[in-house]
Amino acid sequence: MNCDELRDSYELYALGIAEEPERGEIRAHLERDCPTCVPGVRGARELTTLIGATAPAAEPPARLRKRVLAIAGGGTGPLLKWSRLWIAVAAGALIAAVVFNTRAQHASEELARVQAESAAQTRELARLNEAFAILNQPDARQVVFGGAAPQPPRGRVFLDRTRGVLLLASNLPPAPAGKTYEMWVIPKGGKPVPAGLFQSAADGTALHLLAGPVNVAGTAAVAVTLEVAAGVPQPTSTPIIAAFTEPRP
Repeated sequence: MNCDELRDSYELYALGIAEEPERGEIRAHLERDCPTCVPGVRGARELTTLIGATAPAAEPPARLRKRVLAIAGGGTGPLLKWSRLWIAVAAGALIAAVVFNTRAQHASEELARVQAESAAQTRELARLNEAFAILNQPDARQVVFGGAAPQPPRGRVFLDRTRGVLLLASNLPPAPAGKTYEMWVIPKGGKPVPAGLFQSAADGTALHLLAGPVNVAGTAAVAVTLEVAAGVPQPTSTPIIAAFTEPRP
């Protein structure tokens, strides 16, 4: 077992209640002066000592106290030992509660992380399914873009009247910090309509989908500009991508 797997068992080992195989693994790590486990166990022992020293004095139940006093003939020696025993038990219970609470918190955080990743993967799968659905439409309008400048963004735009607009691009560098790419659907004789924000991948590729019905016949172009991260209602910069649905004069 590696150090990360043993980390949550340091306190139990320091209390002498760690179970196998963790107990044997920690002992083996300590014997070879593991740079992670040695200070980890040392800190756990310091923690148990501190909690034991600060634990409040715990009085045994009155019935047991009477029995101890009767056995001791009313002396205070056994009672003192009995109180110390209860302090040790209370400290051990407190440390165990801290350890198990930490483990539960870690498990909860890990579950939340897995659930978030699963939700993100589900959304991405749904997005890809929508993209493939547009690509498979025989009557989807396809427009190619990419100018003559050195290594311009290149790609294709697909427009389907019932499913939406799909942008596939390459040679599109990641947006600078605080910026994002914004797509626009530009109607004939009208103002650009915001069509969503997106980022390109590290390799310069991008897939962006605007789902929903679109007036293909009434669309003059699909464009992309670089805007502030929150997006804007109207373009504020020269389009980086401009895909015209009809040949320009």
